[in-house]
Amino acid sequence: MNEAKHFHITSIINTPPHPCKNVTLLSPYFTVLCFVFSETHTLRYIYTAMSKPQEGFPEFTAMGLLDDMQIDYYDSVNQKKEPRQTWMKENMTLDYWEKGTKSRKSKEQWFNVNVKILENRFNETKRPHVLQWMHGCTLDEDNNEEVQGYDQYSYDGNDFLSFDKNHLQWVAPMQPAVATKQKWDGEKILNQYTKGYLENECIDWLKKFLGYAERVIYRSVKPAVTVFAKPGKDKESLTLTCMATGFYPKTIHIHWNKDRQRLGEEMNSTWALPNNDNTFQLRSSLEIDPVEGKGYSCEVLHGSLPEPLFTHWDGVVPGEGTSIGIILGVSIVLVLLVCVAVFIFIYKRRSGKSNW
Repeated sequence: MNEAKHFHITSIINTPPHPCKNVTLLSPYFTVLCFVFSETHTLRYIYTAMSKPQEGFPEFTAMGLLDDMQIDYYDSVNQKKEPRQTWMKENMTLDYWEKGTKSRKSKEQWFNVNVKILENRFNETKRPHVLQWMHGCTLDEDNNEEVQGYDQYSYDGNDFLSFDKNHLQWVAPMQPAVATKQKWDGEKILNQYTKGYLENECIDWLKKFLGYAERVIYRSVKPAVTVFAKPGKDKESLTLTCMATGFYPKTIHIHWNKDRQRLGEEMNSTWALPNNDNTFQLRSSLEIDPVEGKGYSCEVLHGSLPEPLFTHWDGVVPGEGTSIGIILGVSIVLVLLVCVAVFIFIYKRRSGKSNW
């Protein structure tokens, strides 16, 4: 996306940057292929600025993501917008990258000014702070229409401002953002443009990129699934973890079963996280009683699988390489030995040897 708007750099209470302007957009080529588990696609851009330099981190970064796959990148060190996917490099012109670089340099200046202003507004200037901007859109593949457009800011990880495109106004969830909201609400033309961008132009770019990335986006890769155990939160429990990795597309469902009966929702799951090869991984954990350790399995449902994939826990306990069955067997033997010892003790006492 070329974000070539030259906005006025004054303060966070003045005109916000808007995503895109003066861009020639070709008619997008878009092939619709339906997957049961992949009904929507998303294009979003994330900008991050830090108030103070931190070793190993650029003060400003900007990136574009298509379905969580990074497609371009810019930072304050290299100061150049660059492709992150081969298909972006092959299909986007040199003019696209040059205008994109110019736009992001302008946004870098805007962020540097305004993160300092927010430091003073919050009266916190000693420690580093982070200002972020994210905007994008989501396409319903089945109906070929926009289902969500968003434009929002956060400060130190907390919501600061978000754009309500239905009412053409900004929402301020915290008091320090109210002054900015009031100023930006007055930018009627820019707010109309932002609404149009989210509902139309962003969707056009999303379709365009989907056409270029067809071989990547519309592929199907099966997950590799493993189940393992580790000590639980207390000494009397175990945590079973089901890890599915290397799958694409992103949408996946994991359920736990015991003796082929699906359990409730008493499990903890991560979000689907990206791998470095444009696939995803996800973990789901379940706390169990070791005594009831047999019969647990992980059920995975994914668009690449013709039927649910069941992976059973082998009963191996971490650290000792022993199975839960062996532990249970040893426990039973110990209990029996104790019972025998007690029986012998009682028998001897009753047989007259009681001169203690």
